[in-house]
Amino acid sequence: MKKIFLSIVLVVFMFRTYADEGMWIPLLLGEQVYKDMVKKGLKLKPEQLYSMNHSSIKDAIIIFGGGCTGEIVSDQGLIFTNHHCGYDAIANASTVEHNYLRDGFFAADKSKEIQSKISVRFLNRIEDVTQKVLDALGKTEGMERAQKLIAAQGSIVKEVTGGDEFKAAVVVSMFKGNQYFLFVYDVYKDVRLVGNPPESIGKFGGDTDNWEWPRHTGDFSVFRVYMNKDGKPSNYGADNVPLKPKYFLPVSIKGFKDGDFSMIYGYPGGTNRYETSYGVKLSIDINNPTLVKLRDVRLKYMFDEMKKDPATKLQLASSYASIANYWKFYDGETKQLLKYDITGQKQKTETEFIEWAKGKAEYENIFSDYQKNYEAWRPYATQAVYMREGIMGSPLLAYTASWSGLEQLLNKKDASKEDIAKAISNAKTARENFLKDENKKSDQNILASVLMMYNTDIPKEQQPAGFYESLFKNFNSIDESPYKKYAADVFENTMAFDGSKWNDFVANPTVAALQADPAYKTTMAFIKNWNGNYSSKNQAFVNKNNDLGRLFMKGLFEKEPAKMKGTYPDANFTMRVSYGNVKSYKPKDAVFYDFVCTLSGVASKYVAGDYEFDLPAKFLDLYKAKDFGDYIDKKYNDIVVCFITTNDITGGNSGSPVINGNGELIGLAFDGNYEALSHKLAFDKDLNRTICVDVRYVLWCIDKLGGAKHIVDELKLVK
Repeated sequence: MKKIFLSIVLVVFMFRTYADEGMWIPLLLGEQVYKDMVKKGLKLKPEQLYSMNHSSIKDAIIIFGGGCTGEIVSDQGLIFTNHHCGYDAIANASTVEHNYLRDGFFAADKSKEIQSKISVRFLNRIEDVTQKVLDALGKTEGMERAQKLIAAQGSIVKEVTGGDEFKAAVVVSMFKGNQYFLFVYDVYKDVRLVGNPPESIGKFGGDTDNWEWPRHTGDFSVFRVYMNKDGKPSNYGADNVPLKPKYFLPVSIKGFKDGDFSMIYGYPGGTNRYETSYGVKLSIDINNPTLVKLRDVRLKYMFDEMKKDPATKLQLASSYASIANYWKFYDGETKQLLKYDITGQKQKTETEFIEWAKGKAEYENIFSDYQKNYEAWRPYATQAVYMREGIMGSPLLAYTASWSGLEQLLNKKDASKEDIAKAISNAKTARENFLKDENKKSDQNILASVLMMYNTDIPKEQQPAGFYESLFKNFNSIDESPYKKYAADVFENTMAFDGSKWNDFVANPTVAALQADPAYKTTMAFIKNWNGNYSSKNQAFVNKNNDLGRLFMKGLFEKEPAKMKGTYPDANFTMRVSYGNVKSYKPKDAVFYDFVCTLSGVASKYVAGDYEFDLPAKFLDLYKAKDFGDYIDKKYNDIVVCFITTNDITGGNSGSPVINGNGELIGLAFDGNYEALSHKLAFDKDLNRTICVDVRYVLWCIDKLGGAKHIVDELKLVK
């Protein structure tokens, strides 16, 4: 059966059933998918899209940092990606005196480019390792299978990379464990900031416009990757030289029209489109609303402090942006899942599967087992979200959780002085990094609120034994909230903030001192409660779901082989290509959304001094003078700022190149639309849109606004 199923999976990329849906592995596009791309407007040959022996578009696409996509756009290693992808590097390069987030930055020449901690990965090759992995797994299930899978993946990766820090590899599951691919990468660790627009451009519209269309955000930043003089990847070095890439994307400033072909390469992070109705319902009922509620509290207290002081705003900017992004996403996802009755749609498919599976021993109990698995886990699902988004949502508690490893080492009778000294040194470095990013006022308020919410929302029998009894006994009063008093005491007395106490501990590290620390004591009360009572339940739930999901997918291919030939694997942060069209849409009755928005739209939203809609004075001067240069769109007599396409993307595609039929860059993908925020679980073929910043706006910002035409001159422009 293994070989039979593998052959089925390998041909699924040859057919397509839904308009514009699909995140396809470039290596396995197949003849029919390619023909469909040509029909929509692609002018390139298959080997220009992906080739192992010759340079191709895939060689210009990179993993940028830990979770974004970037593209090489010059023969000197220049990178375009999103502003929010480079946000942390820009923030780290900024000071109150030289605030590159607020004011923008463009290096006058290569010597002025700023070192960052970012690394990038270029895809070297893809290899099908299904048989090797399945042989290692055998007929195991549950935890045994999960452990064997980790071992098999680790063994394959180690064999490929051999400990080389400039090579990386990952073995990923396709179709819920029915197929496995090895992706091998070359890693470059010298990546420098070349430029970025002011935050008022790069984040224009802020949370208000996030996930909305029309969108007027100049979401881009520019970096450069360097190699050593021998042409090899290396760490940062003053004598390193710009990368000579295998391939870079030409940049089109010709523009496009409604209906034109669009193609997006990138690294979509994760979808679960074969999720069951039980999983969708759990998201709607518990996971999403709990996450949104907890993030809402964190954002409120962070914003309260950020608006008081520019230094605090700079300190918390990156963390705030990250938390806010998916706060709105999961709120919108829940609404769309309900609006379009995704649960009901899933149940219809499941009912048909159950009827087909009758009498088939391998499949007939899948959904009764799913039901039991979710019923067993559901009472503890809120606890899981609270641990991740609530307890660990306090930066102080998340930081002090790292002390648990030190406690374990100090408890070891045979721990060497050298090991302890090394651990203490690491702890000192971790504390320095923590204090650099920590805002005590907002964090103290977060802790007080989270402790109160946990006590309200988590059943008493699931709470840490004795924790709240002790809290109320020692911190109760008529005048002040016990939660606030408790949080104030933690922040006042923890050695995380007290240099004298910390130095005393470093000089004489003991388990007793750790366990007496109020922050660590709080953290461990919840962690020990989770680890001792609920972690194993969560792991059992996940493992059982994985086993059932693997069988369900296998059954679907047997049930409807012709229909399933149009199926693509879920996104898992491996290189994919999607294709569609630039396209306007009607989100609801009597409403029409055009496929572009312009500089005039940016100016019309301008509110002087506003946190989300302010603009630089130079921007307004250039707009009033109609100084658009070569970047003007003659149809609109304006600069096109953003546009929308029907491409299928998800998180991880941020920074992905939007490419026309000739293989030329026309924009950078950075968002999805609110009407289709259910896209991780279900693709909407009518309403799904990808929001992209037009490359002409990017170039206008670099050239006219930033005064850095030398960067534009480095590109291969197609006029």
